[in-house]
Amino acid sequence: MKRHSQAGISLVLSTAILALFTGSVLLLREADRQHPEDHLEDALYIPSAKALKRMSLGYNGLLADIYWTRAVQYFGWRHKHRATDYHLLYPLLDITTELDPHLIVAYRFGATFLSQQPPDGAGEPDKAAQLIEKGIKANPNDWRLYYDLGFLEAMERQDYAAAAAAFQRGSELPKAHPFLRILAAEMAQHGGDLATARLMWQTTYASTDDPALKVNAEMHLKALQVDETVPKLEALVRQYKEQTGLQPASFFPLVQAGLLAHIPIDPLGHPYKLLPDGRVEVQDPEALSFIRQGLPPKNRSQVPEKP
Repeated sequence: MKRHSQAGISLVLSTAILALFTGSVLLLREADRQHPEDHLEDALYIPSAKALKRMSLGYNGLLADIYWTRAVQYFGWRHKHRATDYHLLYPLLDITTELDPHLIVAYRFGATFLSQQPPDGAGEPDKAAQLIEKGIKANPNDWRLYYDLGFLEAMERQDYAAAAAAFQRGSELPKAHPFLRILAAEMAQHGGDLATARLMWQTTYASTDDPALKVNAEMHLKALQVDETVPKLEALVRQYKEQTGLQPASFFPLVQAGLLAHIPIDPLGHPYKLLPDGRVEVQDPEALSFIRQGLPPKNRSQVPEKP
């Protein structure tokens, strides 16, 4: 009878502890949802994944979800306010993936958040690569992580040999996307040119079902279009001046001279601006993230130079 009584008490206590834990988690999630900005700076209130695992009573996945939510909120809040400091982002992602090593979305989105230059991201491509390598170690058969690593090596680190190696490793996995082998060859031969960058972003757009990743890829494709078009337009303006001795005040004289088929427009449908000194700018640089060409001086000074 005594043994049955002790077992009953243990069961009741375990159930109570679990209920309290679950209730606390749900309460925390609701507080974060209602007032995310109030909790972001305290997001690492328990900064140890080992301690969290001991407290979770085996519900590591639930806590991983909480920390992943906090990482997204932390990034989103700072991105919205054009911040340049994301010092808690990697610790949040590291704890998330310690709690659930198979949460692929945390590696993929987390690496994107970390790698892009401020204010679009944390500007920490080395930590992004570290996070993806951690994901590969825990999920060695997920070809998407090798793709992300190759993409990061090429686009953020400009290490095209490392990118080719990552794509090649991924291409050898079962069910790998066939473009990985093509990208490995492209990196080995043409790494760094706009055509290869466009191919990579087109592959990203075509190979994901996630709406946010598609939007990100689409924005980069538009940026590449601007970066390719602006230097060509400026070259045509110089050519017109050399041929006529006149500095054009608009693109209309270039159309009349047959140098352009029509007034050029940017990917948003706005006409490009031709300045008196021959420079070409986009109408709305804030709406075209990631562009390096066509920026007014105040925006151009914020764009980091490629190594």
